[in-house]
Amino acid sequence: MTHDQPMHLAKALRRPGYLLSPWPWRALAYLVTTVPVAGLLSVGLLLVGAPLLAAVGAVRQGRPVSLPLVVFLVVGGLALVALAPLVSAPVCAVERWRLGLVDPRPVSGPSWRGPAARYTSASAWREVAYAACLGGLVPLAYWTFLLLALIDVLLIASPWVAGDADQVIVLWTTVDTPRQAVPFAVLGVLLLPVLCYGSGVLAAVQGAVARRLLGRPAGATALREVTRSRARLVDTYEAELRRIERDVHDGAQPRLTSLSLHLGLARLDVPADSPAARPLAVAHDQATGLMVLLRQIVHGIRPQSLTDLGLAGAVRELADEATVAVTVRADIDRDLPELVETTAYYVVSESLGNVARHAHATRAEVRLSQDGGNLEVEVEDDGRGGADPQRGTGLTGLADRVAAAEGRMLLASPPGGPTLVRVELPCRP
Repeated sequence: MTHDQPMHLAKALRRPGYLLSPWPWRALAYLVTTVPVAGLLSVGLLLVGAPLLAAVGAVRQGRPVSLPLVVFLVVGGLALVALAPLVSAPVCAVERWRLGLVDPRPVSGPSWRGPAARYTSASAWREVAYAACLGGLVPLAYWTFLLLALIDVLLIASPWVAGDADQVIVLWTTVDTPRQAVPFAVLGVLLLPVLCYGSGVLAAVQGAVARRLLGRPAGATALREVTRSRARLVDTYEAELRRIERDVHDGAQPRLTSLSLHLGLARLDVPADSPAARPLAVAHDQATGLMVLLRQIVHGIRPQSLTDLGLAGAVRELADEATVAVTVRADIDRDLPELVETTAYYVVSESLGNVARHAHATRAEVRLSQDGGNLEVEVEDDGRGGADPQRGTGLTGLADRVAAAEGRMLLASPPGGPTLVRVELPCRP
């Protein structure tokens, strides 16, 4: 089932009954309540802007700019840049609340992470940009609209003021009598709906800019929740695999070993020419083969070498088992999360398997390193290149496994080689 978006001003402006709805009044309330906020910000900008205009005018006229003015501009400019991220935070909090007058759709801003984060996050500087727009461009737009509104009021009131002794200037002409002013009054009345729509458009444009600059980027909230959900599913999946591994290792495998032992003892007690000897030997061999298969299944859930030797040791074991010469360079100075270790192991295992099956390489190199909060895994070979994820599921599945661990995989494999698989995995505890 799909649901329509909540009604907002930009949507209401396209409806025929706009003038008879509450939206013109909501737009007017939004514009009126903007005035004190924009006024305070414009005063702050004028403290630096007016001297700056004076300095520019002096330069254009060929006059020298005084040293006190230069010092004031430098100090004022630096103070403005330093204070803007802090001042914009409460201003934009009020603006998000006021936005509900013209757009009831929720706008979630960034969480407060301390004053230092105000100077490093992109969302904080978007708020600064909106505050600058509110203090600089919005007053110009409002003064223009106010001038048009005053002209319309003059048109409507012209019949009442035309009876005075002085002539009244209306638009491009003058009127002496109320009769001459009546057509202008009618024009002013006809322009009232235009002004109503104009105020709505002005408020809608300001609201759209506020939503664009003060809200998170489109889809960011949903994407963040999807990422968190995927991480939770991966953690649950890994925990369940570990539980299955323990159950198999501690429950089924000992019982199967015991069964194989009893069958072996029974074979010793049964004469070789007995009719039961052959079925018993077959059962013993099947139990032994099933035990080997079970060990392989448990090994596939989480390699025992990874648990015993760590990532670097397990990768060296893979290199020793490879059909081509593999060099391992590991620079890991701290413990890694289990999910990161398992993902990195399978990246190396699958990559070396691809080298053996498809690359026609003579050597390969595996590099493991930690850069900041990431584990970087690189597998490079001197094969023929041309690896393409579209031609098989191995690389695609590997990319999906890396993405599930919130990492990213990069592939460079030009025709003729070499092929480089690079994986970056975040190592958050």
